[in-house]
Amino acid sequence: MSAPENYLSVEHGNMVINVPRNVFKGADGTIDREKADGFTKLIRARYPWLSKGSVDVLLRNARKEYLKVLDEETGGRSESGRLEKEGDVEGAIRHLRKHLEEDPEDAETWYALGRLLCANGRAEEGYRAFNMGRSLL
Repeated sequence: MSAPENYLSVEHGNMVINVPRNVFKGADGTIDREKADGFTKLIRARYPWLSKGSVDVLLRNARKEYLKVLDEETGGRSESGRLEKEGDVEGAIRHLRKHLEEDPEDAETWYALGRLLCANGRAEEGYRAFNMGRSLL
């Protein structure tokens, strides 16, 4: 069973709990404290045996799921951007290429790869990636 729209299904023990996606924000999945507090109150009222620590674990697992889903939705560009921001340019390039192996028709990801390659002194490879993206439009 999949989660309703704008929710993430997260397993917690033998339960599956739907966590609203709006508890997280941005490409790094920062927790929106106000929304997380509201969710925590709701979930603890519904399941009073869950401790605050259990809900914190649930939110950490939901954040991992959020980042995974966001990366899938953006064709690998979300995780690649995070890697680039952390200074792991080669990891970012590998991540985009891995996505393109799975979905070679993703023009936006070809463009992202081209931009990343060009910005890091690999213009010839970058232009090939741009051309590949352009050919898909």
